[in-house]
Amino acid sequence: MFLVGLTGGIASGKSTVSSMLRELGCPIIDADIVARKVVEPNTSAYSRIVYHFGSEILLEDGKIDRQKLGEIIFASEEKRKLLNSITHPEIHKAMLKDILFYFLKGYHYVVLDVPLLFETRRLTRFLNHTVVVYCDPATQLSRLMQRNGLTQEQAEQRVAAQMPLNEKRGLANHVIENSGSREDTHRQVLRLHTKLEDSMDFLLVRVIAIAATASLGGILLYAMKLLLS
Repeated sequence: MFLVGLTGGIASGKSTVSSMLRELGCPIIDADIVARKVVEPNTSAYSRIVYHFGSEILLEDGKIDRQKLGEIIFASEEKRKLLNSITHPEIHKAMLKDILFYFLKGYHYVVLDVPLLFETRRLTRFLNHTVVVYCDPATQLSRLMQRNGLTQEQAEQRVAAQMPLNEKRGLANHVIENSGSREDTHRQVLRLHTKLEDSMDFLLVRVIAIAATASLGGILLYAMKLLLS
């Protein structure tokens, strides 16, 4: 099994591509979903966020108001970095557990859906392939304003808070162009999936894993002999 990183920008269509890959039978580990779980009440990340950002970011049921917290971090790079330093280590630990689960299930590859894949760079060294979902700036802004009910100024602020899509496109192995129709995007996703399924990268990972397991077994057997001799 090998790992594929999927990323994009706000309103570029990453979630659409992720859903298409899931429909094709690909296991998806969504960092946004994991992120919601690691900040639920009674978790260590939750306690630290409330400590640093105050109880005013909480809803009546005690959960974090993601919209209110989002307004704070998109307006302040310092607070955004603080939040990332709290949540990212917890997110990565949870994702590692999911990766192990899919590895044991025997999948060829697993997609890690990570919005800040290139910003943090903590996961890139473990990835065999990286995919960016791209759309032109005008389309991105229009989609964001319509989807979130934002003014142009608010939308521009949120886009500016992220790494430019053009820069991400230059860092990726594969690019899904999502400025056009859904049908065109689906054709590109299907081509990508076929290419990844046909890749032999998973065999190398399996061989390394088997070799590591065998080596560990040999070490344990040798240690047992020493103890019993």
